[in-house]
Amino acid sequence: MLSLQEISDRLEINELLIRYSHAVDSQDWDAFERVFTDDAVIDYTEMGGPRGGVRATREFLETTMPTFVSYQHLVGNTVLDIDGDTATARTICHNPMVMDQGEGKTHVFFCGLWYRDQLLRTAQGWRIAERYEERSYFHNAPEGLGTSAGS
Repeated sequence: MLSLQEISDRLEINELLIRYSHAVDSQDWDAFERVFTDDAVIDYTEMGGPRGGVRATREFLETTMPTFVSYQHLVGNTVLDIDGDTATARTICHNPMVMDQGEGKTHVFFCGLWYRDQLLRTAQGWRIAERYEERSYFHNAPEGLGTSAGS
């Protein structure tokens, strides 16, 4: 049986993972920074992005995300292991992306991935200390996306 502390931790971590998706999807970059520890390392390399700290990743997303017409980061199915003030999580993400092709035409493609996270309990609550995007698939990805697109 789960203790009240573990139930609370699981709910807080789940909320944190959802807040990441909402921050990216709404381009709320201050909220994006708040889900991470100050010294977090974020690695998007398997999905064609950079590896770096919170500020560098924010700058990458601030310039990249507006190039898409729309997108959603749907997260679920988290496997979570909590050990005191640290935790590991592996969370599935389904990410449809829409690109403007001009003249009223769009191109929709899909990204499937898992977030592999190292989490830390801080004075402000749970935060992501390390995030790694593990690629599962790309479907219908446009040429020149910056990563080899498979299905």
